[in-house]
Amino acid sequence: MYAVFKTGGKQYRARQGDRLRIEKIDASEGDAVEFDQVLLVGEGGSVTVGKPLVEGGRVQATVRSQAKADKVSIIKFKRRKNYLRMKGHRQHYTEIEVTGIVGA
Repeated sequence: MYAVFKTGGKQYRARQGDRLRIEKIDASEGDAVEFDQVLLVGEGGSVTVGKPLVEGGRVQATVRSQAKADKVSIIKFKRRKNYLRMKGHRQHYTEIEVTGIVGA
C-alpha cells in the first residue's frame, strides 16, 4: 500500500518502510509523528483519491535524524565590472521512516 501526503508545502509518495527527507519539523530523533493530510491511498488497481483529503487517512512515521543538506553555492558575477558576490545555503531537513499507512 502506498500513500501521497502533504507536509511543508510539498507532496511525498510513501510506502511502509520508506525513508524520506522532508522539510524540517519540530520533533526529536526517535519521536513518532503522524501526517493527516493524505491526498491519495492505493494498492494496485484500488486507489482512493481525496476531495481534497482522504477521510480518516494517516501516515505514521518515526523521526530518524535532523540534519542539513549539502551546500548550494549562489554566485552573482558581472564581468569587467569588479562585481562578485558569493553565498552558500544549507537547507535543514528531517529524515523519517514510514511505519504505517491508514486509509479509508
